[in-house]
Amino acid sequence: MEQFFFDNWESIFRTFTITILAYIAMVLLLRASGKRTLSKMNAFDFIVTVALGSALAAVSLNKNIALLDGVLAFFLLIFLQYAITWLSVRVKYVKHIITSKPTLLLYKGELLDDALKRERVTIEEINSAARNGGHGDLSQIEVMILESTGEITVISNIKADSTNALKDAENFPR
Repeated sequence: MEQFFFDNWESIFRTFTITILAYIAMVLLLRASGKRTLSKMNAFDFIVTVALGSALAAVSLNKNIALLDGVLAFFLLIFLQYAITWLSVRVKYVKHIITSKPTLLLYKGELLDDALKRERVTIEEINSAARNGGHGDLSQIEVMILESTGEITVISNIKADSTNALKDAENFPR
């Protein structure tokens, strides 16, 4: 019968050692790649973060994966993420492929129903964002934007001549 709770000390020692070494390798690679690698920027960054976690788990627990194979997987994931983000700040076409545009959900206290439906945002999520921003009434909010990270930004008051941070939002009135 298969050992359910304990196989042998060698297996425990291997998991202990490989997990620590793989973790150290991942931290060093992440530090070398810069702050953006694990930031919550967009769906692409999220996918890389999940893939790195999955790779770490696989290296730690799968005895058929050598440490160097795991470190190579970490390196490749981090390098690909670095290369894609490097290209995205230099080539507009790449940026449009991997990132979504922010979307205006509420303007001058009025919900934009088409945008809410298109982005699959519920009124409960809108109300929650308003409460988190310290508002009890949507009519007191000037702008709500669904960011490319999935977060909802609430802006209470904007001046007509100071909307440059809002201009990239999809469907923002010009």
